Amino acid sequence: MLLHAREVYHAITSDKRLNLRVEDLVLACAERFPDLVPTSAEMAEERRRRQTDKLGLEIDQAALLQAFLSVPDVGNHLMASMVRPTRRAHELIDGFKRSGNVILDSVSVERRNGVGHITFHNFTSLNAEDLPFLRDFEAAVDLVLMDDQIRVGVLRGAHMKHPKYIGRRVFCSGLNLKELAKGRIPVVDYLIARELGLMSKLHRGILLEGKRGAYGARVEKPWIAAVDSFAIGGGMQLLLVADWVIAATDSWFNLPAAREGFLPGLANFRLSRTVGHRLARRLILGGSTVKATGPEAGLVCDQVVPSAEMDAVILGAAALLSEEAALVNRVFLNRADERPEELRKYLADFGLTQAQRMCSPDVAAKAKAFENHGGTTTERVQQ
Repeated sequence: MLLHAREVYHAITSDKRLNLRVEDLVLACAERFPDLVPTSAEMAEERRRRQTDKLGLEIDQAALLQAFLSVPDVGNHLMASMVRPTRRAHELIDGFKRSGNVILDSVSVERRNGVGHITFHNFTSLNAEDLPFLRDFEAAVDLVLMDDQIRVGVLRGAHMKHPKYIGRRVFCSGLNLKELAKGRIPVVDYLIARELGLMSKLHRGILLEGKRGAYGARVEKPWIAAVDSFAIGGGMQLLLVADWVIAATDSWFNLPAAREGFLPGLANFRLSRTVGHRLARRLILGGSTVKATGPEAGLVCDQVVPSAEMDAVILGAAALLSEEAALVNRVFLNRADERPEELRKYLADFGLTQAQRMCSPDVAAKAKAFENHGGTTTERVQQ
């Protein structure tokens, strides 16, 4: 595939005239080049299997994407395709511009005084991430970035209905382990698409037809992450692409993915630059927890305030980041921190390694334990 990646990609995308997301690309490749990757029927059958029973077909898909991402011009085109607004966002944007409000199954978006508030309300799992949540979240990010009336985006969790957290806001409890055990966390559609799509859009913006951003081809906006209670796993990964992090005094953060058998998104790529070499290892390899009131909190958060003051502090931060100079400096800070070519090369190996990890015997055993012992994000929080 490394020898023929460019030829195959050009054939599937009609010489790059088509902008296919990774989910569509792997299936289009199966149709055009039979036996190279699993067919849509084979993948449908694989998705019906629990994690412990999977055959590892997603490894072939990830290997194909690794080959594409390893070729500079092909990889760059694929990455650009992934930061275009989703079809769902295109369907919703006109209504959102008129009303300033969209409520999806697990995420809502509201425009208030030039600020786009994205609120997570995946109530059944303390805002754990699963495939429906990811799709809602990415569409919400698209809407904020596509709306010219919005200058800054805010990410925050809703008030929960879970007995232990009833009435309390929760940011995110990480990957939904219960869905993982059921085999419903696909490698390409979720684990790879999350990094190439959602996370890249938060970090570096979107590509809009016929429109350029103020300081480059992408339309970018600053993002505030407001953390109540905890930011676990994918929740903490969001903080690494946010421009400003505000945390309630009773909140905490950790990255349990390594203990659960897989990679914590792109935290291995980004975390050392944020918190330093030693703390990054303690968080990822040692499973350490950072408390908002602890000595290391300043490496993760910009402001730590009592819960009662969160709303006011969020508004203050939004006003600060709404300044024109804030946007241009954000653009150049991100360009210095993370070179696109470095990201492309890293993503090539990340996707395949994550697929291999998800299909490994130790993850299968852990998934079985999650299932047999009711392993849920709630139990992860309690631990």
